[in-house]
Amino acid sequence: MSMRFKHLLGAGAIAASLLGAGLAQAAETIKVGVLHSLSGTMAISETTLKDTVLMMVDDLNKKGGLLGKKVEAVVVDPASNWPLFAEKTRELIEKEKVDVIFGCWTSVSRKSVLPVIEELNGLLFYPVQYEGEESSRNVFYTGAAPNQQAIPAVDYLLSEEGGAAKRIVLLGTDYVYPRTTNKILRAYLNSKGISDADIMENYTPFGHSDWQTIVGDVKKFASAGKKTAVVSTINGDANVPFYKELANQGIKAEEIPVVAFSVGEEELSGIDAKPLVGHLAAWNYFMSVNNDTNAAFIKKWHAFIKDSKRVTNDPMEATYIGFNMWVQAVEQAGTANVDAVRQAMYGQKVPNLTGGMAVMNSNHHLSKPVLIGEIQPDGQFETVWKTEGTVVGDAWSDFIPQSAKLTADWTYPWVCGNCEKPKY
Repeated sequence: MSMRFKHLLGAGAIAASLLGAGLAQAAETIKVGVLHSLSGTMAISETTLKDTVLMMVDDLNKKGGLLGKKVEAVVVDPASNWPLFAEKTRELIEKEKVDVIFGCWTSVSRKSVLPVIEELNGLLFYPVQYEGEESSRNVFYTGAAPNQQAIPAVDYLLSEEGGAAKRIVLLGTDYVYPRTTNKILRAYLNSKGISDADIMENYTPFGHSDWQTIVGDVKKFASAGKKTAVVSTINGDANVPFYKELANQGIKAEEIPVVAFSVGEEELSGIDAKPLVGHLAAWNYFMSVNNDTNAAFIKKWHAFIKDSKRVTNDPMEATYIGFNMWVQAVEQAGTANVDAVRQAMYGQKVPNLTGGMAVMNSNHHLSKPVLIGEIQPDGQFETVWKTEGTVVGDAWSDFIPQSAKLTADWTYPWVCGNCEKPKY
């Protein structure tokens, strides 16, 4: 860390501490907004993240709270309705006066929230993998950027270890995350010698249920004599009938492996995983990782949720990391004031549940390891590949020409999320 940066952090923290002292005294509690769909197509994934935040708040209060205050969770349900995410964000900040928000899963929900949280200078911790191409001063991205999930997953599929695929099928839900991720992946595949003729791309609506024709098309595409693999950016409950149709049509992992970016232990818990053994997922965390930190987290989760069969997953780890970093930043700043906490966030370190330390960088993205796992009969993943160390999340992709020249840095003298030169 440079002396300039240290000086900036110190000055900001002191000033904000003085400013925040009066506000903290006035507030009876420190409020945490929880913005996750508890109904609609994304409830299958997001309800667990709501419970994860409640667990973290409960645990914090049992330890005495934060800055001597009780922490209060304010839960709202945007119901998988993207415009409603914006309305609920405004409600949380203006009416409920929350100090921070943990929320969103889909990028379309985050894009809906973005103008509101920037207008009102709120603070959002976003815990899910996404397409990159964004850096907001009001958002900390604790899920994976494409270079922390999609690119390593494709590298694995193209490798001898991963099956040496020569044709790639890109299946996704029809919205910004799959389309932008696949734009990056197509450019990356082209750079690796995979022509457009060897790439099949298909999009379906949220909640899509009739996969018979599309899965049949995948089998036909794979019958051309080249090893074929599927990259799935299908989101939400559409994954359940998709995987059932793979099994119905007898697609086995050794023939056409599927690597998913939005299917984890939670989504597999709703289907029979036995016909899917060997298919893949790329994440920064798997429940099956064996170490003391992860074991303690799982034990705490089961005790809180009062169900020893409930699974854990990657976005839960991203929520855990983001929440703990926010707590550390509030303690360091001496206030929950957004501007002070933002400055205190840079350089925060929290233990990953998979080992090592997650670090928050000045582009608002984490450094984390990347793991690829194979589906097991019990719905868990066995890690088959892992980066040697952590990977720094990129806000802007090197494989989109107009993005490759951009950088994001929210510390002086840059203070911007999409710059070619420093802005003040």
